[in-house]
Amino acid sequence: MSTPGHGDRHTVVVAVAVQAAISLGYFAAMTHLVVHLKENLGLAAGLIGLVLALRNLVQHTLSLPVGALVDVLNPVRAGILACLLRAAGFALLGSVSSPSGLSAAAVLLGTGGALFHPAAQSLLAGLAERRRARGYAAYTMTLQAAAVLGPALGLALLNIGYWLVALTAAGLWACAAFLFSLLRHVPRVPTRGGVVTGVRTALRNRIFLWFAAVSMPTMLLTDQASVVVPLGGADPGAVTVFSCVLAMVSAAVQPWCAAAGRAERPSTLRAGLLFAGGAYLLLAAGAAARPSGLIAVAVMHGLADGLLQPAVFQTLARLAPPARYGTYLGVRTFFSGLLAFAGGLAVGRLYEWGPRGATAALTALALIACAAAAAIRRPSRQGMPAVTTVAKQESTEHK
Repeated sequence: MSTPGHGDRHTVVVAVAVQAAISLGYFAAMTHLVVHLKENLGLAAGLIGLVLALRNLVQHTLSLPVGALVDVLNPVRAGILACLLRAAGFALLGSVSSPSGLSAAAVLLGTGGALFHPAAQSLLAGLAERRRARGYAAYTMTLQAAAVLGPALGLALLNIGYWLVALTAAGLWACAAFLFSLLRHVPRVPTRGGVVTGVRTALRNRIFLWFAAVSMPTMLLTDQASVVVPLGGADPGAVTVFSCVLAMVSAAVQPWCAAAGRAERPSTLRAGLLFAGGAYLLLAAGAAARPSGLIAVAVMHGLADGLLQPAVFQTLARLAPPARYGTYLGVRTFFSGLLAFAGGLAVGRLYEWGPRGATAALTALALIACAAAAAIRRPSRQGMPAVTTVAKQESTEHK
């Protein structure tokens, strides 16, 4: 019989392997998607924004019921299904050119994403506290390492055709489904009640709702970084450099965040938001017109990403009862996704208005980041010391 520590290590190893496969495929395909839609298919910026926003809308709207459903069902089975859905979505993405076909691909990708994130993160959130921080750091560092290699892989395959990029991504997601199947004996905390009960529990937690509100713009801010650079006229080579620098900086920040509980501090979330706001201000000032400026923007976005991801995960893991992590993640993702969808549509439409519209979009993103950072209160005022107590009380209710 395996010890809990051995089980934790096995879970981390498989989760990291899954992350490597899916992230390599995702970044290979998604980094060059905007260029493909714009140059190869000739779509307008507004329609490109609609396709990308549709994936976000489906993924984040479904995250509310799906996150709670993962808690009730088996996260391993949910992860397998998620990977297969995304494999189908990427295969379709590389083989269609009509708006209806692209919309169908976006729906498949969004549905798969809604299942994947609560499934994978629930496995890591269920680890022992000491292992959880290190495991998540390894998980996100693997994501960033694949984010460095993925755009380069996509650029190499793009010489043959985007269809090959998308097919490769589909194959990697199918491999991830097999890796998920290796997690046969994952310990689970039993839940009382179903999906509705889980959502109601999360919505009664006022500290969680405050955190969800102030962290809501993080998804919009991180998603739009990879959209506004190619929409601003950067070629595939410049987009690849931008994505690789961003990923390397983010990966370098992860070990620092994992140490000494830094990710749970409100100052970490605030700093990440301010770095994102500063990066959009640089873009609004025309920094992307020079290679050095584009790299500076990538560094700032990398710092933002490297701080925001662990800050959100660790805070949610402390706020949520062990058996309800998927629900809490789903509720937060639902509201964040609505903002990301609306913001993505607005950015796409503004870019159709020319340089002034682009400047207005970038300035608005910077102001949103700064406003969210200003709304984050100090621990003593926000009540953050009570987080552990609230989580323990709710955990006891569901034993």
